[in-house]
Amino acid sequence: MRTSNVSYLVKKGITSVWKNFVMSFASFSILLVSLLQISIAVLVMTNIDIIMGNIEDMNQISIFVVEDITDAQLDHIKSVLNNNADLTDVQYISPDEGKIRFNENLGEYAEIMEYLEENPVPHSFFARVKDIQRIRPVVTAVQSIDGVEEVRAPYDFASALQNIRKTFSVIVIGVMATLVLVSIVIISNTIRSSVFARRNEITIMKYVGATNGFIKLPFFVEGMFVGVVAGAASWGLTWFVYDSIFSLFTDNFTLWEMFGFFNLIPFDGVCWTVLGINCAAGALLGAVGTIISMGKYLKV
Repeated sequence: MRTSNVSYLVKKGITSVWKNFVMSFASFSILLVSLLQISIAVLVMTNIDIIMGNIEDMNQISIFVVEDITDAQLDHIKSVLNNNADLTDVQYISPDEGKIRFNENLGEYAEIMEYLEENPVPHSFFARVKDIQRIRPVVTAVQSIDGVEEVRAPYDFASALQNIRKTFSVIVIGVMATLVLVSIVIISNTIRSSVFARRNEITIMKYVGATNGFIKLPFFVEGMFVGVVAGAASWGLTWFVYDSIFSLFTDNFTLWEMFGFFNLIPFDGVCWTVLGINCAAGALLGAVGTIISMGKYLKV
């Protein structure tokens, strides 16, 4: 096909958007809503996954050592814990510091500790397990260190969190698959209606000898153009909606941080990526949907 023909067909495809404004607007609206839903869903799901990871990072094991521990043994335990690739944020708590913390937890009953002749709080360590799924083997390894008397770990919390994450992953995949499937079906039906309204135009072009490629290209360009515009519009709406949701968790950051709502993705950091993906997805859905929908009308 000559360059002049391609240029003509591209212009025809773009001008067809205005000539068939009602159907083009219907396609635009469906693409806009579909892309908006998918964009928001992906961003929210990504942040929820980050939140789940933050909650996992809050898991902590408590390591208590034997009563008659020596300084050499303490140094050895510190060294082993710090060199353990599965542990992070290793912290040593002396008996005196442990007593202060214990008193703070007792609150108004802290004076009870004053009646004790000896400090009952042992030397201890606290550390976080990087991968919550490895909490049991990590505890077993720590328990075997010479001088360690007891290791306490949130097994129930870890197990529940793993189950929640697995369930969440299944839900995410289901929701995304449903959104994509519903979007494709609705977009295809809407575009099919647009093509049906112009079936006579396609039939006439076939009778005068136009090739399938010559007929398809303007529709292809039209669908792609509408898709790109819908992608850009959905990007703007996504930015507005996402920022509104994001501000809810940043206005009272200290409160939400307790529940793992930190390190969330700001839209500014992904805005151009989202714009590119939205426009590309809109162009692809619009163009391919148009070509598929007009297949039956080319059989004249």
